[in-house]
Amino acid sequence: MTIGYFDGVHRGHQKIISRAVGLARARALPCVALTFDPHPAEIIRPGTHPAALTTPSHKAELLAGLGIDVLCVLPFTVELSHVTAEEFDRDVVAGALRARVVVVGENFTYGHRGAGTVDVLRADGKTLGYDVESVSLLAEQTDVLSSTMIRQRIAAGDVETAARALGRPHRLEGVVVHGDARGRTIGYPTANLDPTPPYAAVPADGVYAGHAVRADGSRHRAAISIGTNPTFDGTVRRVEAYLLDFDDDLYDEYLAFEFTARLRPTLRFASVDELTTQMARDVAATRAMT
Repeated sequence: MTIGYFDGVHRGHQKIISRAVGLARARALPCVALTFDPHPAEIIRPGTHPAALTTPSHKAELLAGLGIDVLCVLPFTVELSHVTAEEFDRDVVAGALRARVVVVGENFTYGHRGAGTVDVLRADGKTLGYDVESVSLLAEQTDVLSSTMIRQRIAAGDVETAARALGRPHRLEGVVVHGDARGRTIGYPTANLDPTPPYAAVPADGVYAGHAVRADGSRHRAAISIGTNPTFDGTVRRVEAYLLDFDDDLYDEYLAFEFTARLRPTLRFASVDELTTQMARDVAATRAMT
């Protein structure tokens, strides 16, 4: 088994999971991933939930794709936050899940106030009957690869660095909702996304090349805009995309936007003509990049 919140299921997580899956296959055991919901920070310090890199369903899909056989989601509560590392090892790791091998990152901490470490987990394993392996961390350029680092890059609009760390493009998911319907009048109808969860990691304001992915798995090139539409004096921040070579109605459909590259910052144009001229350039750049 392996334990973690696994937000983003990034390349560092993938290294840990790959080792756990390999050991499970070698021993003819199922491979279990134990995660938590909500993020522990939201329970310990309400209102501090970090921006989410993956929805719970996408996380489960990614973990299954890496070979995880069973995903256990443990509700993170105030009561659980007070459980000591030793109690957790006895009651959950060895007790409920009957682990034979536990694989975690070398900086893994757990238990009340994060007092549990890999050394604690290993010491308990000797008496409770499971082995422990720690996996070294990955680095992206000079930064240790982590969910925190990826959130920072996304918040800065650097979706290309985020994609390298994730091993795939960052995505936002949500339902297509009604906007101002202005895009259709100027030749560029957009799908307005209501991101889920509400604390999803939304990239910095700007225009991006990427894809829209429908529930049936079909992918469509898309020029994605994030911002308040300053040319029209907008005040509401929106995530909307113009799907290239596409003319179906998407209202109320669940959609995902995947970000390939940032094309430019959000700009205020002097006229609608200037805006549409730039949008034509954005679409051409999207077509070339995707």
